[in-house]
Amino acid sequence: MLPFFRLLSRCPLWLLRPLGGGLGWLTYWFSPAYRRRFRENAAQAGISWADARPAVAAAGHMASEIPWLWMRPTDRSLGSKLHWDGEGLIAAAHARGQGIVFLTPHLGSFEVTAQAYAERFGPTRGPITVLYRPPRKEILRSLADTARNRPGLAAAPATLAGVRQMLRSLKAGQAVGLLPDQVPPEGLGVWAPFFGRPAYTMTLGARLAHQGGAAVLLAWGERLPRGAGYVVHLSELAEPLPDEAESAAACINRAMERLIRQCPGQYLWGYHRYKNPRIGDPTSAGTTS
Repeated sequence: MLPFFRLLSRCPLWLLRPLGGGLGWLTYWFSPAYRRRFRENAAQAGISWADARPAVAAAGHMASEIPWLWMRPTDRSLGSKLHWDGEGLIAAAHARGQGIVFLTPHLGSFEVTAQAYAERFGPTRGPITVLYRPPRKEILRSLADTARNRPGLAAAPATLAGVRQMLRSLKAGQAVGLLPDQVPPEGLGVWAPFFGRPAYTMTLGARLAHQGGAAVLLAWGERLPRGAGYVVHLSELAEPLPDEAESAAACINRAMERLIRQCPGQYLWGYHRYKNPRIGDPTSAGTTS
């Protein structure tokens, strides 16, 4: 598999995109459970089939671009493939001496947002630390561990040690990133509305922001047509982040909803967002208070 990944990493994005689009549609048609969940989640959010339909291919685009993002040579930057929208928000937070908590939904290319920050700000502001859950398959785990630790980018496992690593980064005025619409293990989140339906929601993002005295920025990476690259969109929360866990989770979910409505054709509607949480591990992320 590794040689195949290396081969794909050398392919241009304009070639990987149609391959990924085909993969997305194959998955949609050959998995009734995935197809049903995709349609139910989009309908729950009030998104029409016409607006949600491009997300079928977008799910495949996410898979096909991973080798290019993870395994391209470290001296080959995103360069002309990357554009910014709201970059000044990062500079303003750093000017205030704050660390930054980036909150990114399963929208567009969430892998590219961290790499964009790492390339642009890592050399002067230190690495961005991203929270991740190691893949279950051993071959993918070793690949992810190697690929995600690129220059300016550090990976923190979803454990108590990983949370401490992120807090240290924030207190040093650096940045961290996580996906707040990912379902955490039982005991590590709260139930909060997400598109009008209760969803088990992590509290870690708000905890990091409160404990680290950090700025909170919303970020997502829009895929441009025909493999032209990405636009990293940045914005601030539209409302103050409450101290109370349930209220903070609801606030973050509302922020995620606003981002998703901007581009429903690039959201992972097939993600099992409303599932019951799995049994938690006492060493998992989120156990800190």
